[in-house]
Amino acid sequence: MTMFRQPEPFLAIKGLSVGYGQSLVLTDVALDVPQGQVVCLMGRNGVGKTTMLKAIMGLLNPRAGEIRFGPSDMTRWAPHKRAKAGFGYVPQGRHIFPYLTVHENLLMGLEAFAGKQGRAESVERMYALFPALKTYTKKVAGTLSGGQQQQLALARALVRQPSLLLLDEPTEGIQPSIVQEIEELLHRLREQNETTILLVEQFLDFALGIADYCYVMEKGAIVLEGAARDLDHNLVREYVAV
Repeated sequence: MTMFRQPEPFLAIKGLSVGYGQSLVLTDVALDVPQGQVVCLMGRNGVGKTTMLKAIMGLLNPRAGEIRFGPSDMTRWAPHKRAKAGFGYVPQGRHIFPYLTVHENLLMGLEAFAGKQGRAESVERMYALFPALKTYTKKVAGTLSGGQQQQLALARALVRQPSLLLLDEPTEGIQPSIVQEIEELLHRLREQNETTILLVEQFLDFALGIADYCYVMEKGAIVLEGAARDLDHNLVREYVAV
Protein backbone atom coordinates (compact mmCIF):
# COMPACT_ATOMS: atom_id res chain seq x y z
CA MET A 1 0.00 0.00 0.00
CA THR A 2 1.34 3.46 -0.96
CA MET A 3 1.48 5.91 1.93
CA PHE A 4 0.39 9.50 1.32
CA ARG A 5 3.29 11.92 1.79
CA GLN A 6 3.06 15.66 2.37
CA PRO A 7 5.03 17.70 -0.19
CA GLU A 8 8.50 18.76 0.93
CA PRO A 9 8.32 22.15 2.69
CA PHE A 10 9.21 25.16 0.58
CA LEU A 11 9.46 27.22 3.76
CA ALA A 12 10.31 25.37 6.98
CA ILE A 13 10.32 26.96 10.43
CA LYS A 14 11.66 25.03 13.41
CA GLY A 15 11.87 25.96 17.09
CA LEU A 16 11.33 29.67 16.36
CA SER A 17 11.33 32.07 19.32
CA VAL A 18 10.98 35.81 18.68
CA GLY A 19 10.36 38.79 20.92
CA TYR A 20 10.52 42.54 21.42
CA GLY A 21 12.87 43.77 24.13
CA GLN A 22 12.38 41.57 27.18
CA SER A 23 9.05 40.24 25.94
CA LEU A 24 8.92 36.88 24.14
CA VAL A 25 6.09 36.70 21.60
CA LEU A 26 6.75 33.41 19.77
CA THR A 27 7.94 30.34 21.66
CA ASP A 28 9.37 27.26 19.93
CA VAL A 29 7.10 27.53 16.88
CA ALA A 30 7.29 24.99 14.04
CA LEU A 31 5.50 25.55 10.73
CA ASP A 32 5.89 24.18 7.18
CA VAL A 33 4.68 25.72 3.93
CA PRO A 34 4.76 23.18 1.04
CA GLN A 35 5.47 24.52 -2.42
CA GLY A 36 2.44 25.51 -4.44
CA GLN A 37 0.05 25.45 -1.48
CA VAL A 38 -1.85 28.08 0.50
CA VAL A 39 -1.12 27.79 4.22
CA CYS A 40 -3.14 29.90 6.65
CA LEU A 41 -2.07 31.07 10.10
CA MET A 42 -5.02 32.00 12.32
CA GLY A 43 -5.62 33.25 15.84
CA ARG A 44 -6.86 36.23 17.83
CA ASN A 45 -5.15 39.61 17.74
CA GLY A 46 -1.90 39.70 19.69
CA VAL A 47 -1.05 35.98 19.56
CA GLY A 48 2.02 36.49 17.36
CA LYS A 49 0.85 36.09 13.74
CA THR A 50 2.30 39.36 12.45
CA THR A 51 5.47 38.76 14.46
CA MET A 52 5.83 35.47 12.60
CA LEU A 53 5.62 37.18 9.19
CA LYS A 54 8.09 39.88 10.25
CA ALA A 55 10.56 37.22 11.36
CA ILE A 56 10.16 35.39 8.03
CA MET A 57 10.82 38.66 6.17
CA GLY A 58 13.90 39.39 8.30
CA LEU A 59 12.38 42.44 9.99
CA LEU A 60 12.86 40.76 13.39
CA ASN A 61 15.80 38.59 14.43
CA PRO A 62 14.86 35.28 16.10
CA ARG A 63 16.27 34.53 19.54
CA ALA A 64 16.25 30.83 18.72
CA GLY A 65 15.23 28.50 15.94
CA GLU A 66 15.71 28.17 12.21
CA ILE A 67 14.01 29.43 9.05
CA ARG A 68 14.79 27.49 5.88
CA PHE A 69 13.82 28.41 2.34
CA GLY A 70 14.21 25.29 0.23
CA PRO A 71 17.72 24.00 0.99
CA SER A 72 18.97 27.35 2.34
CA ASP A 73 19.19 28.42 5.99
CA MET A 74 17.93 32.01 5.76
CA THR A 75 17.52 32.65 9.49
CA ARG A 76 20.01 35.54 9.42
CA TRP A 77 19.44 36.82 5.90
CA ALA A 78 18.80 40.55 5.51
CA PRO A 79 15.32 41.58 4.29
CA HIS A 80 16.60 42.72 0.86
CA LYS A 81 18.21 39.31 0.29
CA ARG A 82 14.89 37.60 1.03
CA ALA A 83 13.12 39.92 -1.40
CA LYS A 84 15.64 39.13 -4.13
CA ALA A 85 15.24 35.40 -3.37
CA GLY A 86 11.56 35.70 -4.29
CA PHE A 87 9.68 36.83 -1.16
CA GLY A 88 6.68 39.14 -1.56
CA TYR A 89 5.08 40.76 1.51
CA VAL A 90 1.77 42.57 1.92
CA PRO A 91 1.73 43.87 5.51
CA GLN A 92 -1.35 44.54 7.58
CA GLY A 93 -2.62 48.03 6.80
CA ARG A 94 -1.35 47.82 3.19
CA HIS A 95 1.53 50.36 3.51
CA ILE A 96 1.31 51.68 -0.03
CA PHE A 97 3.08 54.93 -0.97
CA PRO A 98 0.13 57.34 -0.52
CA TYR A 99 1.64 60.33 -2.36
CA LEU A 100 2.69 58.35 -5.44
CA THR A 101 0.36 57.40 -8.27
CA VAL A 102 -0.92 53.86 -8.78
CA HIS A 103 1.55 53.39 -11.63
CA GLU A 104 4.46 54.73 -9.57
CA ASN A 105 3.57 52.35 -6.73
CA LEU A 106 3.79 49.40 -9.11
CA LEU A 107 7.17 50.58 -10.38
CA MET A 108 8.37 50.80 -6.77
CA GLY A 109 7.63 47.10 -6.48
CA LEU A 110 10.34 46.55 -9.09
CA GLU A 111 12.80 49.11 -7.71
CA ALA A 112 15.04 46.61 -5.91
CA PHE A 113 15.69 44.68 -9.11
CA ALA A 114 18.40 45.64 -11.56
CA GLY A 115 17.61 46.37 -15.19
CA LYS A 116 14.60 47.84 -16.96
CA GLN A 117 13.85 44.90 -19.25
CA GLY A 118 10.41 43.44 -18.79
CA ARG A 119 9.16 46.17 -16.45
CA ALA A 120 6.41 47.39 -18.77
CA GLU A 121 5.19 43.83 -19.33
CA SER A 122 5.19 43.13 -15.57
CA VAL A 123 3.11 46.23 -14.85
CA GLU A 124 0.67 45.47 -17.67
CA ARG A 125 0.23 41.97 -16.25
CA MET A 126 -0.88 43.56 -12.95
CA TYR A 127 -3.40 45.72 -14.76
CA ALA A 128 -4.77 42.54 -16.34
CA LEU A 129 -5.04 40.90 -12.90
CA PHE A 130 -6.56 44.03 -11.32
CA PRO A 131 -8.62 45.77 -14.05
CA ALA A 132 -9.89 48.41 -11.59
CA LEU A 133 -6.34 49.73 -11.15
CA LYS A 134 -6.00 50.26 -14.91
CA THR A 135 -8.55 53.08 -14.72
CA TYR A 136 -6.60 54.82 -11.93
CA THR A 137 -3.01 54.65 -13.22
CA LYS A 138 -2.40 58.39 -12.68
CA LYS A 139 -4.44 58.70 -9.50
CA VAL A 140 -2.63 59.38 -6.23
CA ALA A 141 -2.77 56.12 -4.29
CA GLY A 142 -3.76 57.71 -0.98
CA THR A 143 -7.07 58.85 -2.51
CA LEU A 144 -8.17 55.31 -3.43
CA SER A 145 -10.75 53.40 -1.40
CA GLY A 146 -9.56 50.85 1.15
CA GLY A 147 -10.37 47.97 -1.19
CA GLN A 148 -8.55 49.60 -4.10
CA GLN A 149 -5.52 50.25 -1.88
CA GLN A 150 -5.48 46.57 -0.89
CA GLN A 151 -5.58 45.56 -4.55
CA LEU A 152 -2.68 47.95 -5.21
CA ALA A 153 -0.69 46.49 -2.30
CA LEU A 154 -1.23 43.00 -3.70
CA ALA A 155 -0.29 44.11 -7.21
CA ARG A 156 2.88 45.81 -5.95
CA ALA A 157 3.95 42.54 -4.28
CA LEU A 158 2.99 40.38 -7.27
CA VAL A 159 4.53 42.59 -9.96
CA ARG A 160 7.87 40.79 -9.65
CA GLN A 161 6.28 37.32 -9.59
CA PRO A 162 7.35 36.21 -6.09
CA SER A 163 7.80 32.52 -5.42
CA LEU A 164 6.58 33.03 -1.81
CA LEU A 165 3.83 35.52 -0.95
CA LEU A 166 3.18 36.56 2.67
CA LEU A 167 -0.23 38.17 3.26
CA ASP A 168 -1.18 39.77 6.57
CA GLU A 169 -4.96 40.17 7.02
CA PRO A 170 -5.77 41.01 3.37
CA THR A 171 -9.55 41.16 4.03
CA GLU A 172 -9.36 43.56 6.98
CA GLY A 173 -11.72 46.51 6.48
CA ILE A 174 -12.47 45.54 2.87
CA GLN A 175 -15.89 45.54 1.21
CA PRO A 176 -17.31 42.07 0.39
CA SER A 177 -16.98 42.48 -3.40
CA ILE A 178 -13.21 43.10 -3.10
CA VAL A 179 -12.86 40.19 -0.65
CA GLN A 180 -14.45 37.95 -3.29
CA GLU A 181 -12.02 39.26 -5.93
CA ILE A 182 -9.04 38.62 -3.64
CA GLU A 183 -10.25 35.07 -2.97
CA GLU A 184 -10.61 34.41 -6.71
CA LEU A 185 -7.12 35.82 -7.29
CA LEU A 186 -5.56 33.54 -4.67
CA HIS A 187 -7.30 30.54 -6.22
CA ARG A 188 -5.87 31.50 -9.62
CA LEU A 189 -2.36 31.93 -8.20
CA ARG A 190 -2.55 28.47 -6.65
CA GLU A 191 -3.84 26.91 -9.87
CA GLN A 192 -0.98 28.49 -11.84
CA ASN A 193 1.42 26.85 -9.36
CA GLU A 194 3.83 29.78 -9.54
CA THR A 195 3.35 31.28 -6.08
CA THR A 196 3.31 29.63 -2.65
CA ILE A 197 1.24 31.58 -0.12
CA LEU A 198 1.39 32.02 3.66
CA LEU A 199 -1.76 33.82 4.72
CA VAL A 200 -2.51 35.41 8.09
CA GLU A 201 -6.27 35.78 8.38
CA GLN A 202 -9.07 36.03 10.97
CA PHE A 203 -12.01 35.86 8.55
CA LEU A 204 -12.61 32.15 9.03
CA ASP A 205 -14.81 31.43 6.00
CA PHE A 206 -12.34 33.17 3.70
CA ALA A 207 -9.35 31.36 5.23
CA LEU A 208 -10.88 27.89 5.16
CA GLY A 209 -12.20 28.47 1.65
CA ILE A 210 -8.74 29.14 0.20
CA ALA A 211 -6.27 27.29 2.45
CA ASP A 212 -4.87 23.82 1.90
CA TYR A 213 -3.49 23.61 5.45
CA CYS A 214 -4.07 25.68 8.58
CA TYR A 215 -2.22 26.50 11.79
CA VAL A 216 -3.94 28.10 14.77
CA MET A 217 -1.95 30.14 17.30
CA GLU A 218 -2.64 30.95 20.93
CA LYS A 219 -0.24 32.92 23.15
CA GLY A 220 2.69 32.63 20.77
CA ALA A 221 2.44 28.87 20.15
CA ILE A 222 0.77 26.58 17.63
CA VAL A 223 -2.17 24.88 19.37
CA LEU A 224 -3.99 23.32 16.41
CA GLU A 225 -3.09 22.35 12.85
CA GLY A 226 -4.39 20.25 10.01
CA ALA A 227 -5.72 20.15 6.47
CA ALA A 228 -8.41 22.81 6.08
CA ARG A 229 -11.01 20.24 5.01
CA ASP A 230 -10.35 18.08 8.09
CA LEU A 231 -10.23 20.66 10.87
CA ASP A 232 -13.08 21.01 13.37
CA HIS A 233 -14.34 24.39 12.23
CA ASN A 234 -16.21 25.01 15.48
CA LEU A 235 -13.02 24.45 17.46
CA VAL A 236 -11.09 26.78 15.17
CA ARG A 237 -13.81 29.39 15.64
CA GLU A 238 -13.33 29.23 19.41
CA TYR A 239 -9.64 30.08 19.03
CA VAL A 240 -10.28 32.86 16.53
CA ALA A 241 -13.34 34.50 18.10
CA VAL A 242 -12.69 37.74 19.98
